[in-house]
Amino acid sequence: MRFLILGAGGIGGYYGARLQAAGHPVLFIARGDHLKALQQHGLSVTHPEFKFDEKVNAIDQQGLIGDYRADDFDLLILTVKAGATEQLMQSLQGWLSLACTPVLSLQNGVDNEISIAAHIGSERTIGGLAVRIGGHIISPGVIEATGVAQVVMGAWKCALDHPKQQEDLKIVADCFNRAAIPTTLSDTIQKALWRKLLINNGVNPLSALTGLDTRTLTSHPVLTRTVYQLMEEVAVAATADGVDLERSDIDEMYQLICQFDAIKTSMLVDREKGRPLELDAISGVVVERCGRLGKEASISALIQALLLNQLKVAG
Repeated sequence: MRFLILGAGGIGGYYGARLQAAGHPVLFIARGDHLKALQQHGLSVTHPEFKFDEKVNAIDQQGLIGDYRADDFDLLILTVKAGATEQLMQSLQGWLSLACTPVLSLQNGVDNEISIAAHIGSERTIGGLAVRIGGHIISPGVIEATGVAQVVMGAWKCALDHPKQQEDLKIVADCFNRAAIPTTLSDTIQKALWRKLLINNGVNPLSALTGLDTRTLTSHPVLTRTVYQLMEEVAVAATADGVDLERSDIDEMYQLICQFDAIKTSMLVDREKGRPLELDAISGVVVERCGRLGKEASISALIQALLLNQLKVAG
Protein backbone atom coordinates (compact mmCIF):
# COMPACT_ATOMS: atom_id res chain seq x y z
CA MET A 1 0.00 0.00 0.00
CA ARG A 2 1.04 3.64 -0.53
CA PHE A 3 1.06 5.80 2.60
CA LEU A 4 1.34 9.51 3.32
CA ILE A 5 2.41 10.53 6.82
CA LEU A 6 1.06 14.01 7.52
CA GLY A 7 3.30 15.02 10.40
CA ALA A 8 6.53 13.03 10.61
CA GLY A 9 7.15 13.62 14.31
CA GLY A 10 7.71 10.96 16.93
CA ILE A 11 4.48 9.05 16.34
CA GLY A 12 4.20 9.53 12.59
CA GLY A 13 7.88 8.84 12.10
CA TYR A 14 7.72 5.59 14.03
CA TYR A 15 4.67 4.19 12.23
CA GLY A 16 5.97 5.38 8.87
CA ALA A 17 9.28 3.65 9.49
CA ARG A 18 7.49 0.43 10.39
CA LEU A 19 5.49 0.56 7.17
CA GLN A 20 8.52 1.37 5.01
CA ALA A 21 10.52 -1.41 6.65
CA ALA A 22 7.74 -3.79 5.62
CA GLY A 23 8.18 -2.75 1.99
CA HIS A 24 5.46 -0.13 1.56
CA PRO A 25 6.12 3.21 -0.21
CA VAL A 26 5.86 6.00 2.37
CA LEU A 27 6.02 9.77 1.90
CA PHE A 28 6.80 11.80 5.02
CA ILE A 29 5.60 15.40 5.40
CA ALA A 30 7.81 17.50 7.65
CA ARG A 31 9.28 20.99 7.91
CA GLY A 32 12.30 22.94 9.11
CA ASP A 33 15.50 21.26 10.25
CA HIS A 34 13.72 17.95 10.68
CA LEU A 35 12.74 17.94 7.01
CA LYS A 36 16.27 18.87 5.92
CA ALA A 37 17.70 16.02 7.99
CA LEU A 38 15.21 13.54 6.55
CA GLN A 39 16.07 14.61 3.00
CA GLN A 40 19.83 14.68 3.50
CA HIS A 41 20.49 11.83 5.92
CA GLY A 42 17.31 9.78 6.14
CA LEU A 43 15.29 8.76 9.19
CA SER A 44 16.69 7.06 12.28
CA VAL A 45 14.27 5.38 14.69
CA THR A 46 15.23 3.54 17.85
CA HIS A 47 12.77 1.35 19.74
CA PRO A 48 13.47 -1.53 22.13
CA GLU A 49 12.23 -3.97 19.47
CA PHE A 50 12.90 -2.05 16.26
CA LYS A 51 15.79 -0.24 14.64
CA PHE A 52 15.45 1.82 11.48
CA ASP A 53 18.10 3.90 9.73
CA GLU A 54 17.28 4.42 6.08
CA LYS A 55 16.79 6.99 3.37
CA VAL A 56 13.20 8.18 3.18
CA ASN A 57 11.07 10.20 0.81
CA ALA A 58 10.29 13.47 2.60
CA ILE A 59 8.78 16.76 1.43
CA ASP A 60 7.04 19.82 2.81
CA GLN A 61 3.32 20.57 2.46
CA GLN A 62 3.77 22.96 -0.44
CA GLY A 63 5.78 20.35 -2.34
CA LEU A 64 3.12 17.75 -1.59
CA ILE A 65 0.40 19.84 -3.19
CA GLY A 66 2.56 20.71 -6.17
CA ASP A 67 4.05 17.30 -6.90
CA TYR A 68 1.43 14.78 -5.81
CA ARG A 69 -2.28 14.07 -5.98
CA ALA A 70 -4.19 12.74 -3.00
CA ASP A 71 -5.16 9.65 -4.98
CA ASP A 72 -1.47 8.81 -5.41
CA PHE A 73 -1.87 7.28 -1.95
CA ASP A 74 -4.02 4.52 -0.52
CA LEU A 75 -4.15 6.05 2.96
CA LEU A 76 -3.32 9.41 4.48
CA ILE A 77 -2.21 9.10 8.11
CA LEU A 78 -2.66 12.27 10.13
CA THR A 79 -0.24 12.56 13.07
CA VAL A 80 0.10 16.32 13.55
CA LYS A 81 -0.70 17.88 16.92
CA ALA A 82 -4.45 18.13 17.50
CA GLY A 83 -4.33 21.91 17.54
CA ALA A 84 -3.10 21.92 13.94
CA THR A 85 -5.79 19.63 12.52
CA GLU A 86 -8.35 22.23 11.44
CA GLN A 87 -5.77 24.51 9.83
CA LEU A 88 -4.20 21.58 7.98
CA MET A 89 -7.57 20.35 6.70
CA GLN A 90 -8.42 23.84 5.49
CA SER A 91 -5.10 24.22 3.67
CA LEU A 92 -5.50 20.82 1.99
CA GLN A 93 -9.23 21.23 1.24
CA GLY A 94 -8.86 21.69 -2.51
CA TRP A 95 -6.17 19.02 -2.82
CA LEU A 96 -8.23 16.48 -0.89
CA SER A 97 -11.45 17.26 -2.76
CA LEU A 98 -10.02 15.86 -6.00
CA ALA A 99 -9.71 12.31 -4.60
CA CYS A 100 -11.44 9.67 -2.51
CA THR A 101 -8.43 8.65 -0.41
CA PRO A 102 -9.37 8.04 3.25
CA VAL A 103 -7.72 9.84 6.15
CA LEU A 104 -6.76 8.02 9.36
CA SER A 105 -6.26 10.13 12.46
CA LEU A 106 -3.71 8.86 14.99
CA GLN A 107 -3.84 11.88 17.29
CA ASN A 108 -4.73 12.85 20.83
CA GLY A 109 -8.22 14.12 21.54
CA VAL A 110 -11.78 13.46 20.46
CA ASP A 111 -12.39 16.31 18.01
CA ASN A 112 -9.94 15.49 15.19
CA GLU A 113 -12.28 13.13 13.39
CA ILE A 114 -15.09 15.67 13.66
CA SER A 115 -12.91 18.24 11.91
CA ILE A 116 -11.71 15.79 9.25
CA ALA A 117 -15.24 14.57 8.48
CA ALA A 118 -16.47 18.17 8.15
CA HIS A 119 -14.01 18.67 5.28
CA ILE A 120 -14.00 15.32 3.44
CA GLY A 121 -17.07 13.47 4.72
CA SER A 122 -17.55 10.69 7.27
CA GLU A 123 -17.21 8.00 4.60
CA ARG A 124 -13.54 8.96 4.10
CA THR A 125 -12.78 9.49 7.78
CA ILE A 126 -11.16 6.77 9.88
CA GLY A 127 -11.03 7.27 13.62
CA GLY A 128 -7.93 5.97 15.28
CA LEU A 129 -5.69 6.04 18.29
CA ALA A 130 -2.13 5.08 19.03
CA VAL A 131 -2.05 3.04 22.24
CA ARG A 132 0.83 2.70 24.68
CA ILE A 133 3.44 4.46 22.59
CA GLY A 134 5.85 7.22 23.42
CA GLY A 135 7.59 8.80 20.46
CA HIS A 136 9.71 11.93 20.32
CA ILE A 137 12.12 13.70 17.98
CA ILE A 138 15.48 13.59 19.79
CA SER A 139 17.24 15.64 17.14
CA PRO A 140 16.43 16.45 13.50
CA GLY A 141 15.90 13.18 11.67
CA VAL A 142 16.25 11.08 14.84
CA ILE A 143 13.26 9.57 16.69
CA GLU A 144 13.14 7.58 19.88
CA ALA A 145 10.05 5.46 20.57
CA THR A 146 8.94 3.14 23.35
CA GLY A 147 5.94 1.02 24.18
CA VAL A 148 3.81 -1.64 22.53
CA ALA A 149 2.71 0.93 19.93
CA GLN A 150 -0.68 -0.54 19.16
CA VAL A 151 -3.27 1.01 16.87
CA VAL A 152 -7.04 0.90 17.18
CA MET A 153 -9.07 2.17 14.23
CA GLY A 154 -12.64 2.22 13.04
CA ALA A 155 -15.07 3.81 10.61
CA TRP A 156 -16.30 7.19 11.75
CA LYS A 157 -20.04 6.93 12.47
CA CYS A 158 -21.00 5.30 9.19
CA ALA A 159 -19.82 1.68 9.29
CA LEU A 160 -23.26 0.15 8.72
CA ASP A 161 -23.99 2.46 5.79
CA HIS A 162 -20.70 1.78 4.02
CA PRO A 163 -19.83 -1.95 4.07
CA LYS A 164 -16.99 -1.38 1.56
CA GLN A 165 -15.34 0.91 4.11
CA GLN A 166 -15.34 -1.96 6.58
CA GLU A 167 -13.70 -4.23 4.02
CA ASP A 168 -11.10 -1.58 3.25
CA LEU A 169 -10.40 -1.17 6.96
CA LYS A 170 -9.72 -4.88 7.29
CA ILE A 171 -7.16 -4.61 4.48
CA VAL A 172 -5.43 -1.68 6.23
CA ALA A 173 -5.46 -3.46 9.59
CA ASP A 174 -3.96 -6.58 8.03
CA CYS A 175 -1.28 -4.45 6.37
CA PHE A 176 -0.44 -2.79 9.69
CA ASN A 177 -0.27 -6.10 11.55
CA ARG A 178 2.06 -7.58 8.95
CA ALA A 179 4.25 -4.50 9.42
CA ALA A 180 4.55 -5.35 13.15
CA ILE A 181 2.06 -2.66 14.17
CA PRO A 182 -0.42 -4.49 16.43
CA THR A 183 -3.78 -3.28 15.11
CA THR A 184 -7.39 -3.98 15.98
CA LEU A 185 -10.66 -2.70 14.53
CA SER A 186 -13.37 -1.11 16.64
CA ASP A 187 -17.07 -0.76 15.85
CA THR A 188 -17.27 1.97 18.50
CA ILE A 189 -14.25 4.11 17.69
CA GLN A 190 -15.71 7.26 19.26
CA LYS A 191 -15.96 5.49 22.61
CA ALA A 192 -12.41 4.18 22.15
CA LEU A 193 -11.20 7.75 21.64
CA TRP A 194 -12.94 8.89 24.82
CA ARG A 195 -11.43 5.94 26.70
CA LYS A 196 -7.99 7.10 25.60
CA LEU A 197 -8.87 10.60 26.77
CA LEU A 198 -9.37 9.07 30.22
CA ILE A 199 -5.64 8.36 30.24
CA ASN A 200 -4.56 11.54 28.50
CA ASN A 201 -6.48 13.84 30.80
CA GLY A 202 -5.49 11.75 33.78
CA VAL A 203 -1.74 12.22 33.38
CA ASN A 204 -0.77 14.59 30.55
CA PRO A 205 -1.57 18.05 31.99
CA LEU A 206 -0.66 16.96 35.52
CA SER A 207 2.73 15.66 34.39
CA ALA A 208 3.43 18.88 32.47
CA LEU A 209 2.48 20.88 35.56
CA THR A 210 4.59 18.87 38.02
CA GLY A 211 7.41 17.59 35.80
CA LEU A 212 6.73 14.05 37.02
CA ASP A 213 6.57 10.85 34.96
CA THR A 214 3.58 8.51 34.92
CA ARG A 215 4.95 6.05 37.46
CA THR A 216 5.68 8.81 39.96
CA LEU A 217 2.22 10.32 39.52
CA THR A 218 0.35 7.06 40.03
CA SER A 219 2.46 5.92 42.99
CA HIS A 220 2.14 9.23 44.88
CA PRO A 221 -0.52 8.94 47.64
CA VAL A 222 -2.14 12.29 46.77
CA LEU A 223 -1.47 12.70 43.07
CA THR A 224 -2.76 9.22 42.21
CA ARG A 225 -6.17 10.26 43.58
CA THR A 226 -5.97 13.40 41.47
CA VAL A 227 -5.31 11.25 38.41
CA TYR A 228 -8.44 9.25 39.14
CA GLN A 229 -10.53 12.39 39.68
CA LEU A 230 -9.35 13.80 36.36
CA MET A 231 -10.50 10.58 34.72
CA GLU A 232 -13.89 10.80 36.40
CA GLU A 233 -14.38 14.23 34.87
CA VAL A 234 -13.71 12.78 31.42
CA ALA A 235 -16.52 10.28 31.94
CA VAL A 236 -18.90 13.12 32.73
CA ALA A 237 -17.75 15.11 29.70
CA ALA A 238 -18.20 12.15 27.35
CA THR A 239 -21.96 12.12 27.87
CA ALA A 240 -22.13 15.44 26.00
CA ASP A 241 -21.14 13.45 22.87
CA GLY A 242 -23.55 10.62 23.66
CA VAL A 243 -20.74 8.35 24.89
CA ASP A 244 -21.29 6.42 28.11
CA LEU A 245 -18.13 5.61 30.06
CA GLU A 246 -18.86 3.34 33.00
CA ARG A 247 -16.99 3.09 36.28
CA SER A 248 -15.44 -0.07 34.88
CA ASP A 249 -13.98 1.96 31.98
CA ILE A 250 -12.38 4.40 34.43
CA ASP A 251 -11.02 1.60 36.61
CA GLU A 252 -9.63 -0.29 33.62
CA MET A 253 -7.83 2.74 32.23
CA TYR A 254 -6.58 3.76 35.67
CA GLN A 255 -5.08 0.31 36.24
CA LEU A 256 -3.48 0.54 32.80
CA ILE A 257 -1.86 3.85 33.71
CA CYS A 258 -0.56 2.36 36.95
CA GLN A 259 1.11 -0.41 34.95
CA PHE A 260 2.90 2.02 32.63
CA ASP A 261 6.66 2.25 32.73
CA ALA A 262 8.04 5.47 34.17
CA ILE A 263 7.57 7.48 30.98
CA LYS A 264 7.35 11.17 30.30
CA THR A 265 4.03 12.12 28.76
CA SER A 266 3.99 13.83 25.39
CA MET A 267 2.80 17.04 27.03
CA LEU A 268 5.69 17.05 29.48
CA VAL A 269 8.16 16.52 26.63
CA ASP A 270 6.52 19.32 24.65
CA ARG A 271 6.83 21.64 27.61
CA GLU A 272 10.50 20.78 28.13
CA LYS A 273 11.18 21.49 24.47
CA GLY A 274 9.20 24.73 24.47
CA ARG A 275 6.58 23.46 22.03
CA PRO A 276 2.83 24.27 22.15
CA LEU A 277 0.84 22.01 24.47
CA GLU A 278 -2.27 20.09 23.44
CA LEU A 279 -4.27 21.53 26.32
CA ASP A 280 -7.31 22.43 24.24
CA ALA A 281 -7.54 18.88 22.89
CA ILE A 282 -7.23 17.27 26.32
CA SER A 283 -8.25 19.18 29.45
CA GLY A 284 -9.89 21.91 27.36
CA VAL A 285 -12.28 19.41 25.81
CA VAL A 286 -13.24 18.07 29.23
CA VAL A 287 -13.95 21.54 30.60
CA GLU A 288 -15.86 22.58 27.48
CA ARG A 289 -18.04 19.45 27.28
CA CYS A 290 -18.86 19.61 30.98
CA GLY A 291 -19.80 23.25 30.48
CA ARG A 292 -22.27 22.21 27.77
CA LEU A 293 -23.93 19.99 30.34
CA GLY A 294 -24.03 22.73 32.97
CA LYS A 295 -21.52 20.83 35.09
CA GLU A 296 -18.05 21.61 36.36
CA ALA A 297 -14.77 19.90 35.64
CA SER A 298 -13.10 21.65 38.56
CA ILE A 299 -9.92 19.56 38.77
CA SER A 300 -9.27 19.66 35.02
CA ALA A 301 -9.90 23.41 34.99
CA LEU A 302 -7.59 23.93 37.96
CA ILE A 303 -4.71 21.93 36.46
CA GLN A 304 -5.12 23.73 33.15
CA ALA A 305 -5.20 27.18 34.79
CA LEU A 306 -2.12 26.47 36.90
CA LEU A 307 -0.23 25.12 33.89
CA LEU A 308 -1.15 28.10 31.73
CA ASN A 309 -0.05 30.44 34.50
CA GLN A 310 3.29 28.65 34.78
CA LEU A 311 3.81 28.98 31.04
CA LYS A 312 2.92 32.67 31.15
CA VAL A 313 5.34 33.33 34.01
CA ALA A 314 8.09 31.39 32.26
CA GLY A 315 7.58 33.70 29.37
